[in-house]
Amino acid sequence: MSRFLFAAAALAMTVMPGVALAHTKLLSSNPAANATVTKPTKLSLGFSEKFLAPMSGVELTMTGMPGMADHAPMPIKGFKTSVAADGKTMIVTLPRALPAGTYDLKYHVVGADQHKMEGGYSFTVK
Repeated sequence: MSRFLFAAAALAMTVMPGVALAHTKLLSSNPAANATVTKPTKLSLGFSEKFLAPMSGVELTMTGMPGMADHAPMPIKGFKTSVAADGKTMIVTLPRALPAGTYDLKYHVVGADQHKMEGGYSFTVK
């Protein structure tokens, strides 16, 4: 009986169409992780796969400000996210240039396979 089940499972795997097991991954970002940049007004995140824009987004937090050692983390609000024509690049348009400080960017994307992927990185504005 167990041979029959094994054979049936093996047959099902060869007959069924292949299922993509890859998940959406961050391939590039501007600014890059740990980079120091000058007052950006746009950020971009390039992913390995197309993603579902309505279920994807970012959180941006200022974590440090020059001359203020006890600066509490401050969420940045008022930005807009959009998707480039390739369907794989998220563009974050800021309402004004980011002031000098350190920032944490956290992202979440839902790929075409419906899996949610999360990640993040830090960068500095001089």
